[in-house]
Amino acid sequence: MTLRIHWYLPTNGDNRDIVGSGDRSEKTLGAVADGFRAPSVDYLGQIARSAEQLGYEAVLTPTGLWCEDAWITTAALTQVTKRLKFLVAFRPGLVSPTLAAHQAATFQRVSGGRLLLNVVTGGDSAEQRRFGDQLDHDQRYARTDEFLAVLRGVTGLPPGETFSFAGEHFRIEDARVDAGPWGRPEIFFGGASPAAERVAARQADVYLAWGERPDQIAERLERMRKLAAAEGRELRFGIRLHVISRDTSAQAWAEADRLLSRITPERIAALQKDFANSESVGQRRMYELHGGDPGRLEVYPNLWAGYGLVRGGAGTALVGSHEEVAERIEEYHALGLDHFILSGQPHLEEAYWFAEGAGAVLRSRGLLASPTADDPARPTP
Repeated sequence: MTLRIHWYLPTNGDNRDIVGSGDRSEKTLGAVADGFRAPSVDYLGQIARSAEQLGYEAVLTPTGLWCEDAWITTAALTQVTKRLKFLVAFRPGLVSPTLAAHQAATFQRVSGGRLLLNVVTGGDSAEQRRFGDQLDHDQRYARTDEFLAVLRGVTGLPPGETFSFAGEHFRIEDARVDAGPWGRPEIFFGGASPAAERVAARQADVYLAWGERPDQIAERLERMRKLAAAEGRELRFGIRLHVISRDTSAQAWAEADRLLSRITPERIAALQKDFANSESVGQRRMYELHGGDPGRLEVYPNLWAGYGLVRGGAGTALVGSHEEVAERIEEYHALGLDHFILSGQPHLEEAYWFAEGAGAVLRSRGLLASPTADDPARPTP
């Protein structure tokens, strides 16, 4: 299958250094200092238009109080793009699943079918309590399971039919949402805990992993295939990675070293303590790749864990020459990964570095479609 390459919208701001996902210790939204780029519609529009021109299929937009709201931001950006899809991250359970399905259907009509959904259950109880959510880790995933059952159930119904649901967390009566000619958006879902994997097997279209060694990814994909098969389903798979792709390997590693040199030991120590004790299984797995030690960050050839020293969420990057980065992507693709969600600081410039470098290599090998090969926003039959 052809690779599906996506980019990232930095709705918490951008920088030539590592801007932490969920870390507000450096700059607040709207601040301008040391080259910080505020997440304005103008700047995010530059990234979105460039991603579209360069052939990325979609852009992931994060969710949390540390960034701008994903729904509102991406809805604005649909008006300055034509084909680019938006992978909107949102937290299930904070709104009604019927309302979320209605929002998604409206987005589809406004954008011409350019919405994808990234479901983020939430791995940190402290963060969830800021939203008024008092459920523990496994209860949140049980609620997500019900939420997605409703979201899927109220869309795509035959004419005149409605959907009802009675669960522990939701009771829905006679609901129906018209999804239009594009249907329900694809559901992307990640999570490394047993509770998360069970929900993914039942409800996801694409299961996402953070960047780990190929042997670790292979083991997870095999387990997820078995879980999905037990539910009578098949999953597609994707991976979330940062990327530093350059003309030569030396140039790429020099950039990784520069990023690392900008991070103080005090900041690393403070954040690593939080990551090591995280309630999120995925976050702990990111920590275990390097154990907080800046001296052992290349955890596999061209797989660098430097981002994970100070950034929550996906903590690894593919680092190397364009050919090396393409080879690693091809290696992951051979395991069964089709969707690659990439990012790099600054996101505008790095979108070009990858697309015109490693992306061109992948296209020459027939693994990546031309930027103008088709229109990803066309309605599905």
